[in-house]
Amino acid sequence: MDDFIIDSLCRTERDNASEYRKVLPEVINSILVSMEDEECFAHIGDDPIHFSTSIKEMIDKFREILFPGYFSREKIDGANLVYNMGQAVSQLYDILSEQIVHVLRHDCLRYTKACLECENTGNEIALKTIESIPKLRISLAKDTKSVLEGDPAAKSHDEIIYSYPGLYAITVYRIAHILFNFNVPQLPRLMTEYAHSRTGIDIHPGAQIGEQFVIDHGTGVVVGETSVIGNNVRLYQNVTIGALSLPPNAGVKLRGAKRHPTIEDDVIIYSGATILGGETNIGAKSVIGGNVWLTSSVPKETKVFIESPRLIYKYQENREQIMQEQIKQEGLNNEYQV
Repeated sequence: MDDFIIDSLCRTERDNASEYRKVLPEVINSILVSMEDEECFAHIGDDPIHFSTSIKEMIDKFREILFPGYFSREKIDGANLVYNMGQAVSQLYDILSEQIVHVLRHDCLRYTKACLECENTGNEIALKTIESIPKLRISLAKDTKSVLEGDPAAKSHDEIIYSYPGLYAITVYRIAHILFNFNVPQLPRLMTEYAHSRTGIDIHPGAQIGEQFVIDHGTGVVVGETSVIGNNVRLYQNVTIGALSLPPNAGVKLRGAKRHPTIEDDVIIYSGATILGGETNIGAKSVIGGNVWLTSSVPKETKVFIESPRLIYKYQENREQIMQEQIKQEGLNNEYQV
């Protein structure tokens, strides 16, 4: 009897689901009609934009080459190093050149741009990017060493390379910055936004960042497109190096203009600090304290802190009675300080 009831109920639920699906053609038609609205956006008839899985695959292959042996699937030693590296670089070249050609052709066709000879240009940029890997390795090594020197919680270079989100975001940024300087559309931003989604650290590929750059903890860090950051700079979590509030339609008028601050060498910026404006300059060897809000320049070797807030403590009226009862309950003697 119970089996009959259950079977009847399942059939009823299945039939109800079919009734809902009958409405879908009408909904689909309304969506198609809405696509005729030129104020909304659609991407019909153009080459597809690359998928995030391809971005991840490319970043993973870069890291495998930039940090040999750390992210390889097999053990790397003297016997297979040359073979392994040759294969990894060859694979990266294929992935990278395909992605670059794809975004060049996409923009060319979608926005009716002058022919860039996408295939040749993409292959050339891919090769030049890979040729920069030795210098990139040196730069990332300096970033890694700076983390270890300044973070007591870091136990080894290996721990930093494997697990620190700051170094991951910086690695992706440094690769994307090279592509950005080659005027590759979309791809650099997609790379740094992938790192942003994974680490909570948002670095625009157009930012100019020097050596020995450290992002400690990192969650909530924002570095804007036209930021200029010198050598040996350390940022903590929730730091914003951003632009001032912009008027309507400023996106077109100010595109390419200096909108973000300049941070000189040897600066430390503590958690929650916000520094805004293209004319704002933080002088060398300065320290910006937590939660500071700055929209004007700071001379070199300056410390900027917020005055300690006034704290208010509110206690219950019967606080001492409660404390005395706790003392008795815990068996403490009369010397206990309330």
